[in-house]
Amino acid sequence: MRKGNVYLEDIPLAEARAHWRDALEKHGLYSALPGEIVSLPEACGRVTAEPIWARISEPHYHAAAMDGYAVRAADTTTATETAPATLTVPEQATYVDTGDALPQWANAVIPIENVQPEGDPTTTIQFYLSASPWHHVRAMGEDIVATELVLPANHRLRPVDIGAVAAGGHAKVVVRSRARVAVIPTGSELVPAGSTVKPGQILEYNSLMLAAQVEQWGGRARCWDIVPDRKADILAALRSAAETHDLVLLNAGSSRGSEDYSAEAIAELGSVLVHGIAVRPGHPVILGLLDTTPASPRETPVPVIGVPGYPVSTALTGEILVRPLLARWQGLADETPLTMQATLARKVLSPTGDDDFMRVAVGKVGENVVATPLSRGAGIITSLVRADGIVRIPRFSEGYPAGEQVRVDLYCRPDQIERSIVAIGSHDLTLDLLAQHLAAKGHGLRLVSANVGSLSGLIALRRGECHLAGCHLLNAETGEYNRSYVQQYLPDVPISLITLVGREQGFIVAHGNPKGIRNINDLARPDVLFINRQRGAGTRVLLDYHLEQTGLTADDVHGYEREEYTHLTVAAAVASSAADVGLGIRAVATALELDFIPLASERYDLAIPHEHRKSALLRPLLDLLHDRDFRAAVSALPGYSIEEMGRVAHEDANKSAAE
Repeated sequence: MRKGNVYLEDIPLAEARAHWRDALEKHGLYSALPGEIVSLPEACGRVTAEPIWARISEPHYHAAAMDGYAVRAADTTTATETAPATLTVPEQATYVDTGDALPQWANAVIPIENVQPEGDPTTTIQFYLSASPWHHVRAMGEDIVATELVLPANHRLRPVDIGAVAAGGHAKVVVRSRARVAVIPTGSELVPAGSTVKPGQILEYNSLMLAAQVEQWGGRARCWDIVPDRKADILAALRSAAETHDLVLLNAGSSRGSEDYSAEAIAELGSVLVHGIAVRPGHPVILGLLDTTPASPRETPVPVIGVPGYPVSTALTGEILVRPLLARWQGLADETPLTMQATLARKVLSPTGDDDFMRVAVGKVGENVVATPLSRGAGIITSLVRADGIVRIPRFSEGYPAGEQVRVDLYCRPDQIERSIVAIGSHDLTLDLLAQHLAAKGHGLRLVSANVGSLSGLIALRRGECHLAGCHLLNAETGEYNRSYVQQYLPDVPISLITLVGREQGFIVAHGNPKGIRNINDLARPDVLFINRQRGAGTRVLLDYHLEQTGLTADDVHGYEREEYTHLTVAAAVASSAADVGLGIRAVATALELDFIPLASERYDLAIPHEHRKSALLRPLLDLLHDRDFRAAVSALPGYSIEEMGRVAHEDANKSAAE
C-alpha cells in the first residue's frame, strides 16, 4: 500500500484484481453484505440473504381441481359406459367449485360435464365413468409442503419466485442489502448535462452512466455535484462519501496531469493499492481504501476506485471492476456473458503490453457471423451505444488480421444478431433514418452500419462481411457513379445498385465564410487549412477528380493528409476552427450552422448482392424506399433529392441470368 506521492505504474489486470481482492478480504470487505427485510412487492430483482422455508403447505387443504361433485372413489366403481351409477346428494356427493375444500370423507371429484342431466340434481346424480382416488383433486402439499425449502440463499428473485414465496406463507423476505455507492465527478471544465456549453466546457455525463451501471448491477447509487479540480475540494468530497457509503467511485483526475489529484487525495485519506492497469481503454485506474473517521459509523475502510475520465474508459472500468465487486457483495458470481464466435471484418492492431477491450458491431451475413470493429478512441461514447459486444485482445498480442475467428462477449441476445442487417461503406445521414424507420415498423429488425468509405464497403461485400454497402464513387472518365467500381471490385458477384438518394456535395466553411473561399482553387491558398476524408471515401474521390480537373495536386492543398471518416466529423472540425474548409454534404453544414458552397450533385447507391436483395431479411428495408413517411423524412434534409429513390440504377443482366 502506498501513501503520499503515488505514480502511474501499469500492472496486468489479473495482478491488479488479485491486489484488490487480497486487500478487501483482509478487511472483511469481500463477502456478501448482510440482509434486510423487505415486502414482497419490493423484492423482485433482489438477492435472498438466507434460505426461505415454507411456513404452510400449498395447497394447505385438499382442493377440488375442477367444478363437479366431491365423492368417495370407492362409491363410483359400479359406473360403466353402458350402466350409469347413482349417488345421493349430499350424503354421497357434494357439489364443489374449483378450489373448494373437499369434505373430509371425499377423495375424488366427478367433473360436472360427466354428470348426466337426469333426475333431481339436489337429491341424486347419475354418471357413467368411475373415479379413481384423488382424481381431479389438488392434494394438500401437492405444490409445497410446510417446512420445505422454497428458495436457497443467494438467489436473485424473479417474478415467479415472488409467487412461490407468497404461496409458502411469507409476506416479507430477507434480501441482501444494496451496496451504497457514491459517484463523484471531478473537473473544473465540467458542466451539468443539459447545460448550454461554451468552448472549453464539457458536459458531465460519466456520473450518470456510472450510476446507471451501479443500479443495473444491484447497487444504490448517489451522484455528487461536480467537484472542481482542487485537491481540498476532492478531499472533502471523499471524506463525506466515505462516512455513509460502501464504495466510492471518483471519476476523472486519475492520470498524472497537472490537475489530476485523485491518487494524491486517496493516498492522503487512506492508501493506494494500484495506480495503473495494463488495459485499453482505461489504464490509469486507481484502486484504494479510504480510512474511517471518528464521525463515521463504519469500523472498516471504504473501497475507492479512481475511474478514468474518458467515457469508454469509464464504462469499461465499471464492467471489469465495479460489477464483479457488486456481484460479490450480493453473494453472486459475476455474470458470465453470452458469447459468439465471429469473423473479424478488418485488421486490428493492439498495444502489446495491454489487455485490449475492443467494441464491435455484430451481424450474420449468410452463414457467416461478422464482427466489425467500432471507433476505438476512449472518448467515443457512440461506440458504446452501437456495440453489440466486446472482443478481448490479450496482452502480448499485436492484434488480429482480417478474417480471424474471435470470441465476442455479447451485449445483446444472439437472436438479435440473426435479425441484423449489416451495412458497411460510405457514411450518409439517411442510413440513420433507415435504422430509425426500420425499428419503428416493428419487424424486430435493426440496421447495423459501419462507416469505412465507399471502396472499403465494396471490399467488405466481396468478402461476404455485409448485406449491403453505401457508395458514391465517381468515374472520372465517364462521369458515371458506382457501376465501374462494382464491376472492378466485385466482378464475379451478382450486384444490384439501388439508388438511395441524390445529394449535394460542396465546401463546408465557417459561418460568414471568413476566408472568402469560393471554389476549388482556393484550397491551394497558403492561409487555407483543409480537412480531408479517408482514402477510399467517395467524397475524397470527388475531391481528387476536381483537383485534377483544375490542375492541382494533393501537395498543393494544406491539410490534405489529415483524414476524417464521416461528413459530420469534417463539419465538426470546421465548426471548432480545427480546419477552415472541408468537403461534405449540405445537410451536415446546415446542422452545425455552417456555410455551404455547392460543388457537385451526386448519386448515393446501395450495392446489394442478389442473394441478399431477394431475402426476407432485406425486404422490409427495401420496402422503406417506397414508404411515404420515410421519403418525407429524407426530403426534409437540406441538399437531398428522393427523385430516384428505390430505382435500380444498375443490374448486371448476364450475372442475373446466370444465377
